[in-house]
This record gives sequence, C-alpha cells and structure tokens, in this order.
Amino acid sequence: MTVLLNALLLLVSVFAASTAVIMIKASTVHPFLLASLRLFVAAAALMPIYLRDLRRHRAAYTGAHLRASMLPGVILAIHLMSWVVGARMTPTANASLIVNLMPLAMPFFLAWLVGERLTGREIAATGIALVGVIILTATDLNLSATYFVGDVICFGSMLFYAFYLALGRRNRTFPTVWLYLVPLYLVAGVLSMAVALFFVNPIQPYPAREVALILGLGLVPTVIGHSLLNRSMQYFRGQIVSILNMGQFVFAGLMGYWLFDEVPAWSFYVASALLAVSAWIVVGGVGQAGGRSATSPYEG
Repeated sequence: MTVLLNALLLLVSVFAASTAVIMIKASTVHPFLLASLRLFVAAAALMPIYLRDLRRHRAAYTGAHLRASMLPGVILAIHLMSWVVGARMTPTANASLIVNLMPLAMPFFLAWLVGERLTGREIAATGIALVGVIILTATDLNLSATYFVGDVICFGSMLFYAFYLALGRRNRTFPTVWLYLVPLYLVAGVLSMAVALFFVNPIQPYPAREVALILGLGLVPTVIGHSLLNRSMQYFRGQIVSILNMGQFVFAGLMGYWLFDEVPAWSFYVASALLAVSAWIVVGGVGQAGGRSATSPYEG
C-alpha cells in the first residue's frame, strides 16, 4: 500500500476512536461492564475473519503468537477501565491534557520494546503538537488537590495506552493483524467482566438505546479505531501514530459542535492548526525514516 493510503487509514482510525467519548457519555451502563461488552462485541464481529485467517495460516500461527496477545489484552483492559474512572474524577480539560501527553511517554516504550529512537523530525513535530495541546487546555486547566487522585489515575491510564500501542509495534510477526487482535480483545473483555462482576450484575434488561450504544462502541472505536491503530503501528513508526492519534481532540471538537452545538474556543483552532503542521512534518518524513517503506507485514 502507498504511504498516502496508510496515512488515510490512520486518520480513519483516529476519527473512529474519537467517537468513543460521545457514546461513553451517552451511556448509563457501569463503566467496567461497558468496557467488557464493547470488547466482546468487537471480538464477536471479527471472529469470522479470525477463523478464516486461522485456517489460512494454521502452520505459521503458533502458540507463541497466541501468548503474545495476552499481555496487550490485559493492558488494554486496565487502560479502558482506569480511563473512565479517572476522567470522572477530574475536569475534562485535565483529562484531555493528560491523555494527549502520550507522545511524551511513547518514545520510552518504543525504545524499551523495539529499540526505536526518535528522529529529528519526530522531536520537532512532538514539540509543536504539545504546544498546541497546552494552548488548548491552559485556560481550563484546574490544578487542585481535589482532582489530584483523578489526575494520577488518568496519567496511569495514559501510560497503559502508550504501552498497549507500543506492544502492537513489537508484535509484527503475526501472519495477519486479526490473529493478533481477536484474542487480545477477548482477554481484555474477560478481564474487564471479571472486575465488573464485583460492582454490577451483567444479567439485566438493556434498553434498546443502551444496546445501540454498546454495539456502536464495539464496532466503531474498537473494531475500526483500535484495530486500525494497531495496524498503523506495524506500518508507521510508533511516534508518528502517537502524534496523529492526538487528532482525536479535533474530531471530538467537531462532533461536539455538530451534535451538541458546542462552539469551540479560539484555542481549539490554534491547537488544531499546530497539530496539522506536526502531522505534515512527520508524515512528510516517512519516506526517509518511515516505519515500513513498502507494505504492511500483515497480509489480511
């Protein structure tokens, strides 16, 4: 595939992932249960593709591959559960700033897991993007002891998110991306459900609206968003994905305007412009330092 097409798929994944916050806020299902159900929906939706690829690559797909999906599944479950808890304990601006600090954390995970060091372009692009995030959140940021615990939980959740995606960069030996992701989603779903059982009974009547939101969360930000983000970690260098993933705040802001008539402040436009410049810098350098110069390692 061309760099342009892969960049387009990455942008699609960022947009799909950005819809999660809209549906999570609209749902009244317990957050741990909601995390579990969305993961089970994603695994069920992708199971036919998993079984197809399992038949095609039975000789190449080993127990080591299956075990490699376990750790990222655990990490994803912790991220999804902790993020909702932390975000509900701190102002939106604080949570938004913390999650968008991932480009600061990602280089450490990439260096540790795959020995990937930042290029000059990536350092410059990271700095520009983070200036935009600081401008976006500075006016609403609330540094208070009241929100300290929530801020810490959000920060930990951000680290787990970076760790999870960096593991996707390391796990590039799978015959197809679906053989990696379906067991991962199942592990994350089972762990989330195990924790949810301590707080809520999952056997209950679900209104049609909640069913629609659960299906939406499973299919859009998970099947499309997380799956394509993991695929992008195979094609692009990890920091490129990390920077472009910050575009979630742009899409979320546009959806907030369209769905809820929330008019963005001037800082939103400045931050969006700086992120666009940052993205142009790193994507423009793919041909020189790109994660994979030819095609994705996955075949299906």
